[in-house]
Amino acid sequence: MHPVLIRIPIQIRPHLPALTRLPRTWTLLYSLDQHGISLNTLYSRCEPKLPSTPGATKGALVVIKDARDAIFGVWMGDGLWLERGGYYGSGESFLWRYHRPSSKEDGLEDGTLDVYKWTGRNDYVALCEPGFISFGGGDGHYGLYLDASLLDGSSAPCPTFDNPVLCSRVDVGSVGVKKDVSFECVGLEVWGVGP
Repeated sequence: MHPVLIRIPIQIRPHLPALTRLPRTWTLLYSLDQHGISLNTLYSRCEPKLPSTPGATKGALVVIKDARDAIFGVWMGDGLWLERGGYYGSGESFLWRYHRPSSKEDGLEDGTLDVYKWTGRNDYVALCEPGFISFGGGDGHYGLYLDASLLDGSSAPCPTFDNPVLCSRVDVGSVGVKKDVSFECVGLEVWGVGP
């Protein structure tokens, strides 16, 4: 496992609901590298099990790495699954963005984590359809979006989480403009807390 991905769960843990912080282990539910590039596979591997089922995990931590090395994602307290009836999710969910340490000399130094919690302005937490997966919404934009290929995505500010663009920005001249910024996904993992 890459050292950055070890640090992210440690930094995210304080932002999780109290009972979700209790287990000390994380379980890999889906990885682009290990399980293939398939939204259907992602949904089937991440579908929550009953809490009484052996090996059941809590929630879903989605970790995305774009082609310009930005690392960002979402915590879904309810877990992640195909929902054909519209949006789902609770106020426990949040978007996040990791900033690597500025010092290249000390590879052990922690970076920083920005967390964008649910604002309560709308209930557009997660929209998981057969053709795409998205988190956050409103004003015609998704906070985080991946198409069915799991390779092409976008991010934009959205009222659900009051977040900035999460991915790397190429168009730096458009600061403050509510606009989707596209990214190429080169790494995608979904982790569950526990068992």
